[in-house]
Amino acid sequence: MQLKRVVVTGLGALTPLGNNLDTYWANLIKGVSGAGPITRFNPEKFKTQFACEVKDYDPLNYFDRKEVRKMDLFTQFAMIAATEAFEHSGLDLASIDLSKAGVIWGSGIGGLKTFQDEVMSFAQGDGTPRFNPFFIPKMIADISSGMISIKYGFRGPNFVTVSACASATNAMIDAMTYIKLGKAKIMITGGSEASVTEAGMGGFNSMKALSERNDSPQTASRPFDKDRDGFVLGEGAGALILEEYEHAKARGAKIYAEIVGGGMSADAYHITAPHPDGLGATSVMINALEDAEMQPEEIDYINVHGTSTPLGDMSEVIAIEKVFGEHAYNLNISSTKSMTGHLLGAAGAIEAIAAIKSIEHQIVPPTINHFTDDDQFNPKLNFTFNKAQERTINACLSNTFGFGGHNTSVVFRKLD
Repeated sequence: MQLKRVVVTGLGALTPLGNNLDTYWANLIKGVSGAGPITRFNPEKFKTQFACEVKDYDPLNYFDRKEVRKMDLFTQFAMIAATEAFEHSGLDLASIDLSKAGVIWGSGIGGLKTFQDEVMSFAQGDGTPRFNPFFIPKMIADISSGMISIKYGFRGPNFVTVSACASATNAMIDAMTYIKLGKAKIMITGGSEASVTEAGMGGFNSMKALSERNDSPQTASRPFDKDRDGFVLGEGAGALILEEYEHAKARGAKIYAEIVGGGMSADAYHITAPHPDGLGATSVMINALEDAEMQPEEIDYINVHGTSTPLGDMSEVIAIEKVFGEHAYNLNISSTKSMTGHLLGAAGAIEAIAAIKSIEHQIVPPTINHFTDDDQFNPKLNFTFNKAQERTINACLSNTFGFGGHNTSVVFRKLD
């Protein structure tokens, strides 16, 4: 069977750095931090009192009041990013075979705010069940892909992947695979998350996963810095239009990159901690390169998982040096989570967009907030600290790892 080629023809982003694609990318290159004091609730009694929130967001700028009542914030974010990506792609619904167009989305948690509010309301009542009729459809993670498909009438494959912080990348890999196999021509894919809530912050604080640098939120996310103390929680969404190459070429679409491979693996080690020797991270990058039929030396830039946790950053670097050998020191490596925070199930989507835009503009976004070298890391590694770097970029790899030991990597290449 001849596998189809898959390309990226549309992008959409709603992030802590900007509420559209262009603003997001501009602020990435400038090295802007999206962190600040939490505004979604009063965090006074929480150990961490800051996050990377979406700024200046009013749902009524995008939806009418009736629609807003039916959607959790994570679904609102999904719809907005998907709409931008669709419009960006130039697709014409009248000329699409809707049975060959689908949606595969990712979310690690789904409607956490809805769940929290409904259960708290019940607990504070007299025991009489007075639940919102939209409680369940607002909460379930798969409602995001369902609502996107309803908006566009896409009747092809439709589901949501849930693999913690690897969710969006798993969704992209699945979407790519359906097109490669000829099961679809067009897929909207990506991920969304809205977990800056009392339950989200409290839960991650109790695990000691979050930075507690309340005196300096904008410098709290410090991937690969000696003094990193945990990740910064983010929110938002990223969307990509994946399209079969011949279909895109026939309609004269602008092609931003080719998605050439994806890898998946498991650490099979611990529910939250990465394998200290980077075993899962090593195998997932090897799997992605093999799927792309590429050699390690062909990769120019890795957008790393790089969450700013002591163990996670170390294990990923160990894996990179195992996979890439001496070529590791020719790579640019950067963690855009230093700016966006960690968007959990949406992280892979906005980071894939960063990788694709780096190919388009031949520039690597920085890893900001580097103050002190960590002598555990080889000084020959280029972490793109503090300032974007221009270079030739023909191919990028994007890593995303999740609690439960889920590992995903995806490879993008400049179209030949």
